[in-house]
Amino acid sequence: MRYLSKSIFSVKSLISRKPYFSTMSINLKAPVFAGNPIRSKTPKPTDPFSPTSAFQTLKTLLSGQTQIQEPSSPKFKVLPFRKGRPLAGSTGDSVKKWHLGWLNFVDFKGVLEGSDLKLSDDLLVYLGYESKEEKEHDSVVYWAIDVSESISLVEELGNRQFCFVELRTLMVATDWADDSAMGELAIAGHARALLEWHNTSRFCGSCGEILVPAEAGRRKQCKKDSCNKKIYPRVDPVVIMLVIDKENDRALLSKQSRFVPRMWSCLAGFLEPGESLEEAVRRETWEETGIKVGEVIYHSSQPWPVGPSSMPCQLMIGFFAYATSLEINVDKSELEDAKWHSREEVKKALTFTEYEKAQKTSAYKVDQMCKGVVKGQNVASDFNVESGELASMFVPGPFAIAHHLISSWAHQEQV
Repeated sequence: MRYLSKSIFSVKSLISRKPYFSTMSINLKAPVFAGNPIRSKTPKPTDPFSPTSAFQTLKTLLSGQTQIQEPSSPKFKVLPFRKGRPLAGSTGDSVKKWHLGWLNFVDFKGVLEGSDLKLSDDLLVYLGYESKEEKEHDSVVYWAIDVSESISLVEELGNRQFCFVELRTLMVATDWADDSAMGELAIAGHARALLEWHNTSRFCGSCGEILVPAEAGRRKQCKKDSCNKKIYPRVDPVVIMLVIDKENDRALLSKQSRFVPRMWSCLAGFLEPGESLEEAVRRETWEETGIKVGEVIYHSSQPWPVGPSSMPCQLMIGFFAYATSLEINVDKSELEDAKWHSREEVKKALTFTEYEKAQKTSAYKVDQMCKGVVKGQNVASDFNVESGELASMFVPGPFAIAHHLISSWAHQEQV
């Protein structure tokens, strides 16, 4: 039996007879935070937009050896972050779409003048580039910088109707049909992962000496000559699984105390040393619910840069896991509850219109924040329903791999 469809990120929900549950069509070219448009290929070291060449140009511009101006080719764009939050702005149109707060090099230097942040080349991290072979002068190199130490920059950027927004808020605010917004979200996720890794990886684990950025911030290296250890960005693998009762056509969903009320999701857990992915699926399922698992089938994966700063880039690896036992024994230290749900129950949870409402209200909130009207609020509040019929449960939105695991199973007939 296989539940995988031809396009695992193309889901069309069924139409419910109840008026409150509307149909949804979700077509994603790649999982949220994947499909980064500026990471398509690695340039040659001699290319002007490669990390090595671009970093040398950057150092020259910052050294004072030449007049500070935008390089003719490639052009530089910088995305500031503050406490893990990317700079963002709103288009102000009727749909309230957001965009990243990219600054060209000259504007960025202008913003920094008179601020309490001293710019140096080791603060900037190379993200990638865009290049058109027929128009090399249109090549753009993208950088990220952490400006958390600066207070004055917040007011200066706010005057330009920019603000620093939680990446989770931007994630929920993104229109999944907008390829450009999805690409910007992926870039922001990549940048946050790198910057948070830099912030948490300050000292060598071998000798205790300070680590310094290398290769335009793509790795770090021990400052001590006798050690010289190289450190690369950390990725934390997490297995996430939809456990299936094949005989009774049910799926196991769980909830944690930190979840939004009425939300249920898949089981998940970190991979342990010396463990295969399949073993991790079976162990985590057994530890959290007492359910034994036999066959394990890979579904898809998703980078997840919105976890805690101590784990800035989790890689969610999704599976279908087929249960060989059915009695649930919940580990209350891990979960609040876990239950078997029929296919029809899961379909109703997937057609719940809170996804669309959350996207619209979050996009409006970003617009208001950038105008200085309101401060950020908890994403959970975007799932409150002011009127209408409440569903007994719903599952994470299309920004999460859990949604696609659940919907892939729910909308496929058994074979």
